[in-house]
Amino acid sequence: MDIGREAIRQARILADGCVEVIPEDGLAARIESALRGGSGLRVKLGIDPTTPHVHIGHAVPYRLIRRFQDLGHTAVLIIGDYTARIGDPTDRNRERPALSEAEVNENARAYTDQILKIVREDRLEIRRQSEWFSGITLGDFIRTSACFSLAHMLTHETFRTRLDSGNRLSLHELLYPVLQAYDSVAVEADVELGATDQTFNCLCGRDLMRSVGMEPQMVMTVPLLRGLDGRKMSKSLGNHISLLDSPEDMYGKIMSIPDSFMPEYWRLAAGVTAEDTESSSLHPMETKGRLARTICAAYHGVEAAVKAAGDFDRVFSKRGIPDDIAEYRIADGGEGICGVLVSSGNAVSLSEARRLVLQGGVRLDGEAIRDPSFTVGSPELGEDRIIKIGKRRFLKVTGTG
Repeated sequence: MDIGREAIRQARILADGCVEVIPEDGLAARIESALRGGSGLRVKLGIDPTTPHVHIGHAVPYRLIRRFQDLGHTAVLIIGDYTARIGDPTDRNRERPALSEAEVNENARAYTDQILKIVREDRLEIRRQSEWFSGITLGDFIRTSACFSLAHMLTHETFRTRLDSGNRLSLHELLYPVLQAYDSVAVEADVELGATDQTFNCLCGRDLMRSVGMEPQMVMTVPLLRGLDGRKMSKSLGNHISLLDSPEDMYGKIMSIPDSFMPEYWRLAAGVTAEDTESSSLHPMETKGRLARTICAAYHGVEAAVKAAGDFDRVFSKRGIPDDIAEYRIADGGEGICGVLVSSGNAVSLSEARRLVLQGGVRLDGEAIRDPSFTVGSPELGEDRIIKIGKRRFLKVTGTG
């Protein structure tokens, strides 16, 4: 094998679709060095478990890390169980509410299964920041922090904007990029991936590695996928499409996006160009249906995607209820609505179920339930009740008789 030529080939494949590769001409050389050393690159991607959900916007860099794996490199996924307690301040005009350690751990447990829908299980390391931060001394942290200046941190657009507008900027938020940078040192990253809003944080990793005498990591950024409301897709904004969504819910959310979003959803969420779909002769609704089936099939399988499409057509075109909906047998005397949602798989936690109810997203036999302590009574035999969750999910409640 001509290693130099192979490195150039891989660099071309990996850089396709990226917004920036930093340094611009360094990727092929980095790959060639790794190949000549008989190993692959260590490619880092971090994610903060601020909620239990991974969304399809996260899948954009995850698909890139899968490309690295397919070419023989190692993915290093970092669960930010420390940075999640701060919350990434990027693009936030106010301080995030703090998460407890228990909340972070509960959210982190839900991540692995979702991530493995995209990345390979081999050539994969899943690491937690607590591996290194739980044992770090104050002296170590002071020495690490000394590698950065306040002037440097205030070049971060979010920090500068917060100060200029008079909004609170807490000291612990200034530490977020420092912690993310230390991750790169801890795992000896060759490359860090991130969306374009992570450029500053990723570059801090280069700076810190240089300061401690390590070869600085490369940085590769990918575009941000817009959420359902046109802003960047974000769990905090509630405009995301979660990998935990049911096939029906995922399909329906994609069908709700504006037609103008379709090219970027084809490219970033489905991994193909709009031209590759040969959709120019189709009605926009048909094109969107094909897009929704493609994305849904990637996470739930073709059969589930086809069924979701049929249910969507039945419910929204014919204003009906799907023929085949999940059933839940309720205990004698009834059960609390939040418990029903969790036990039936329609919420991942009681706190999420409570939010759904308070936001008016749960209806029983057509009537909105807004009290999280509401008890769903056990129906008489043959008198099933229907719970609707959001716009697209249904649950048939049956009695024990």
